[in-house]
Amino acid sequence: KETRSENLKNRPPIVTVMGHVDHGKTSVLDVLRSANVVSGEFGGITQHIGAYQIEHQSNKITFIDTPGHAAFTEMRARGSKLTDVVVLVVAADDGVKPQTIESIKHAKAAKVPIVVAINKCDLPEADPQKIKNQLLEYELIAEDLSGDTLMVEISAKTKKNLDKLVESIVLQAEILDLKTDFDSKATGIVLESKIDVGRGAVATVVVTSGTIKKGDFFVSGLKWGKVRALINDKGQNINEAPPSSPVEILGINGAAKSGDDFIVLDTEKEAKTLSENRAEENKSGGNPLTFATQDSAFADKSIDELNIIVKSDVHGSSEAIKSAINQITHEEVKPKIILSDIGMVTETDVTLAKASNAVLIAFNVKPSKEAKKLAENEKINIVSYNIIYEVLDYIKQKMSGLLSPDVQETVTGTAQILEIFKVSGTGKVAGSKVIEGEISSGSDARVIRDGAIIYTGKISTIFREKNQAKQVSNGQECGITLKDFIDFQKDDTIEAYSVTSTERMI
Repeated sequence: KETRSENLKNRPPIVTVMGHVDHGKTSVLDVLRSANVVSGEFGGITQHIGAYQIEHQSNKITFIDTPGHAAFTEMRARGSKLTDVVVLVVAADDGVKPQTIESIKHAKAAKVPIVVAINKCDLPEADPQKIKNQLLEYELIAEDLSGDTLMVEISAKTKKNLDKLVESIVLQAEILDLKTDFDSKATGIVLESKIDVGRGAVATVVVTSGTIKKGDFFVSGLKWGKVRALINDKGQNINEAPPSSPVEILGINGAAKSGDDFIVLDTEKEAKTLSENRAEENKSGGNPLTFATQDSAFADKSIDELNIIVKSDVHGSSEAIKSAINQITHEEVKPKIILSDIGMVTETDVTLAKASNAVLIAFNVKPSKEAKKLAENEKINIVSYNIIYEVLDYIKQKMSGLLSPDVQETVTGTAQILEIFKVSGTGKVAGSKVIEGEISSGSDARVIRDGAIIYTGKISTIFREKNQAKQVSNGQECGITLKDFIDFQKDDTIEAYSVTSTERMI
């Protein structure tokens, strides 16, 4: 259906806040919507994507809060697709950091304008000018340096210039002239989805065009449903959601994935049919987790694989963990995610972990009672984490365990066989002279004949003048017997050595 131009109206801009960890993204958002989420977070990382709408002098702005750790690159890229404006938060006392650069790259790849918020300007060591100079390198040129990037010096702590920041976003949105049809069938993008005890599957959706109404039939990714309830960012039940609104939608028949589309259709039949067609297509495309590509079919099988099962609370986290794990590379061992899903750890997960000898990670979720019991019985370890880089450290440690250790060998002594004796009760004894180092009983040894090793094993006993000795030093003569070897010959060399092995780390 063509969008008729007379139905087009201005919609609020959708803004993604990006920047390096600890530069104050959450605090800026926090002050803008004056609610406190920081204290409840683990390790200062925003674990879940949230979206909030604020109103400033009758201008509405929708903010998407993307998690700010390097592991979330994937979602950040996704956040940009839905975004009209990126607010890049840079700390005035810290400067441009790897994630700042990463954020700039994503915003540029998505062709999204950037507004820079130079935060922490209240600190004595703050140097906003230095930040502006650093950003020149990335073609972000401040207006006072005759460029066209809006940069605002703010402080989330003292609330300095926050209104200026909002005005800059509004100004940027005006330049973009964001218009859409409010009356057409709604479309949107899923930011997050989770299975909620009591409410079932819940999807957080940002409406991109049209208006979602209670009772609408829809398809999202491979799932479908009927809007049973719409809940806005303030937790209120509403009947309809216009473009750019972030809403939680109840009534979907399973968990959608972050980044899935959301399309409203006329009837239940249409929604079911489209959903079934998509599911068929997906099946015929094979399961990407187990589907063998031509490369993998002929790949070098000598590489060890660490099988991994990840269960997390929300799709955003599972996507991010998946992406971060796949970036861990080593030529001898590689991580292989055999299952990444949301919801609690179930008995099926434990059985799969046992069958595939996999590590089982619970991220922000608990195992069910039955799963816990089964895991104890089967001696399967379920590890729980709520910070992504701790998961990565754990996986690296597990992968290190699969690496063959570094083995170092030191020759401790060499002896030459001069004569061979037969001793009753002992058998053949090699009458030898130690020509280097010392030979100890019980040490590792090999027999070398004409440059070739013909035996590797251990020294059984050493005789000195018919008495057993523990060790014999350079220049001394002795009788040597070896474990499971009697085929001595004159002039053979017996070499004793010690082996030390050190664990390798990834």
